[in-house]
Amino acid sequence: MHVSRFDLNLFVVFDAIYTEGSLTRAARVLNLTQPAVSHALARLRERLEDPLFVRQGARMVPTSRARAMVTPVRHALGGLQRCLSHEGGFDLGEAERTFVLGLRDGLEGCLLPPLISALVDEAPGIRLQSMTVPRRQLATELASGRLDLATDILLPLPESVQHRQVMQGPLVVLMREGHPLAGNLDLPAYLAAQHVLVSSRREGPGMEDFGLSRLGYRRHIRLRCQHHQAALSTVMGSDLLLTLPELLARRLAPKGAHTEFLPVDIPGLELHLYWHRDQSADPGHSWLRQKVMAVMEQLSTHS
Repeated sequence: MHVSRFDLNLFVVFDAIYTEGSLTRAARVLNLTQPAVSHALARLRERLEDPLFVRQGARMVPTSRARAMVTPVRHALGGLQRCLSHEGGFDLGEAERTFVLGLRDGLEGCLLPPLISALVDEAPGIRLQSMTVPRRQLATELASGRLDLATDILLPLPESVQHRQVMQGPLVVLMREGHPLAGNLDLPAYLAAQHVLVSSRREGPGMEDFGLSRLGYRRHIRLRCQHHQAALSTVMGSDLLLTLPELLARRLAPKGAHTEFLPVDIPGLELHLYWHRDQSADPGHSWLRQKVMAVMEQLSTHS
């Protein structure tokens, strides 16, 4: 089957259904009616001679054929989108464009305010969207063009994903004022205490736990939550401890919080900025990368 005889819009619908797992949500994302999405899926099924998605409960689950297709389809759609993005250059004063950033909780609140402030006057038509992307999907999302930039720790990603270290700093321990360990925190006390871990994953150690385990230590996680705001509120009303990068502690710690240096020598935060190499020549993308890097440098050097 030659591509010239194929309606490429069907692949846009395919990608939306795969991502959303629902015809209704895919229709909403594409700004189409659900019957239109159902009709497009029926055409695609007929042309490819495969059901592609099978309903299981409330979700549309991809078949093995769909799972094999999704990465090349997203690469192709991303390439087409980048061609359109490059057309006509990039005029800051006239550009109308949305950039999608993959940011972890905590950093979002530190990076977005100064970044959007820098864009307001210089690029009035530029919009930003922040989202959390699972690490296993990061390379695929960048390659597809659905994600423009991401910040995370150093990850083993394909060579097609380029990166640059943009921030490095130590970890600190945050507790409430009047905590029994305030001004008296040593390693035995730290290990004996109860801790809050902020993680978007259901299970697995945190960054600091990897460092502790290499030294033969283990701490007690009493609470695992998804957001730093919930962790900070918990710490301020209990004797639990929160270990976090000093950068986040400086900007997120509420009034009445007390901070101590981590009483053990383990690696701190090393943050990298990621993008797909196909985006390197895009003038708009290059401009945004430089802006993000500049803001990250400011955050690293100013308390």
